[in-house]
Parts: sequence; structure tokens; C-alpha cells
Amino acid sequence: MGFQTSGLHHVTAIGGDPQRNVDFYLRTLGLRLVKTTVNFDDPETYHLYYGDEAGRPGTLLTFFPWRGVPKGRIGTGQATTTAFSVPEHSLGWWKQHLETSGTTPGTVVTRDNEEALTFRDPDGLQIALVAHPQPDPRAPWDTPFVPAEHAIRGLHSVTMSVTSEEATAAMLTDGLGLSLAGESSGRFRFQAGDGGSGAFVDVEVTPDAPKGVVAGGTVHHIAWRAADDAEQLALREELVGTGVGVTSVLDRQYFRSIYFREPGGVLLEVATDQPGFDIDEPLLELGRALKLPPWLEPTRDQIANALPQLELPAENNPVQA
Repeated sequence: MGFQTSGLHHVTAIGGDPQRNVDFYLRTLGLRLVKTTVNFDDPETYHLYYGDEAGRPGTLLTFFPWRGVPKGRIGTGQATTTAFSVPEHSLGWWKQHLETSGTTPGTVVTRDNEEALTFRDPDGLQIALVAHPQPDPRAPWDTPFVPAEHAIRGLHSVTMSVTSEEATAAMLTDGLGLSLAGESSGRFRFQAGDGGSGAFVDVEVTPDAPKGVVAGGTVHHIAWRAADDAEQLALREELVGTGVGVTSVLDRQYFRSIYFREPGGVLLEVATDQPGFDIDEPLLELGRALKLPPWLEPTRDQIANALPQLELPAENNPVQA
């Protein structure tokens, strides 16, 4: 197959209380809320997008936050850890910051010349901050909550847990165009292109682990980048031709998507880089207003009344700040 993704586009997870979710990812992790919209398949539920200033592909973690959602179980057939890139020598600051903010981090571990600090968000989602000696050129979101010299630059990698790696590896290499970058003790790293932050996926083989249950505190799917519609359509045709069950192209307003499961059970998406998050509101005002696709606008009042109110810090919107 000819498709080669340039890296991760976003990760989508399931959360609980929306306000608690906003407070943690904006104030504790220092990300920007770049879009406040709804789950297009369940419009009475938010879909919240966090990322850098503009929500560029490769910086995004998104949530479907349901109040009262049952707790999920992290296990096989899932993405089990979402990792962000931070500057080298930042993890000491982050450990203290997380503890001060009421989050209990683990100990710093070193693997593959990288240091990582792992913790869980308020709903139990497993997050890691990875400090790599190789500089990350992506600019952080300018926020008073986290100093720029320590701030998150974007996604670093995701970890997938499967019971056997062979079929999963074939999908990642033959389907998405990734290459094997290394392996150690049942853990295989694949990379897009030349690798680097935002271009890695780690496949962890855990044959005796329980099967994951997708609900609160778990990842729903991983999205990979396609440069444009033509590249995405060509991949879809190739996948269908090999017998993979793939959705039709779905309009997500800010990108277009196809979805399929890799053989280990993890739900994957391939999303286009365009059109981006500033098509329906100015860059400086991203995330503050509820945005709906045209087909949901006729029921805006009903949708808005069903959603809990969100309070955002003024710093999310530089115009107001």
C-alpha cells in the first residue's frame, strides 16, 4: 500500500464532568481549548478539543465528557497511555506542579533515551509527559498556568496494548506506512517518517492482561494524519480492497475522517489536516463559543439547553484577557 501518514492527528478519550475536564486540561496541563462543539452522533454531549494555539494536527487531545459516565477499564484492544512532549529537564517542575494541583504523579522512568512521568487525569485516563534530548520545535500555548520553558509542545506518542503484535504491526506498517523503530521486552516502537515527537506509537504486548472496556477514563480512538482528501480516499480504497471494514468519509467540520479497527481491536481514525479550527471563529477566540455543524443549527436552542454551562479562564481567549 502506498499511504504514509506523517504522524498523529489527535487522540479522543471519554471523560466525566465537563467543567472538571476543562479545569484540568487548561489550568493543570496548560493546553488551550480550541473548539467547543458536540458529539455529532450524540449532540447533547460536548466534544472538547485541546491543543496548541491553533489546534494544529499532532497537538490535540479531545474528549467526549459525560457526567455520570461509568468507569472504563484500561486493557488490551485499547490505547492505554497518551504521551505529550515537554522540554528536557522539565519533569522535576511538572512533578511538583502536579502535586500542588492535587494530582499524584508516578516516578520518572527512563526508556529509549527518554524520561517519562506518568499520572492519571481526574477520570483515570493515563497520561505521560515525555522529555526527550531532541528539541521539539513546536511552540507551546502561551498561558500563565504553565511557564513556556516547561510547557507541553504537543503529542509525543500513544501506547497500544494488544495480545499479539504480528497482525497489528502489519496494519501499522502496510496500512499506515509506519516503520519499526525498535523493540524491547515485548514493547515495539513504530514511527512515521523519521520519527520524533508526534510520530510514534508504542505497541505493548500483554497477552495476560484483561480486555479493555471503553468508558470513562479510557481512550476511544487514535487518529492519524492524511495530508488531504485525495490521500485519505486512496487509503480508504486500499483498505477496503484488502478486506478491512472502513467507514465512509465523515465530515467532522474541522477535518474529514474514516474509521477502522486494527486487528488487535484498537479503533483507528485517519483524519485530514484541513480545513482546521479557524473556519468558523477567529484564531484569538477559539473555544469560547459553542459551535455546531450546519445540520445541527436548527436545534441549537435545544442542544444548548441540554448542555451544562462551562466557565473558561479568560486566558483561553486573548481578546478578552
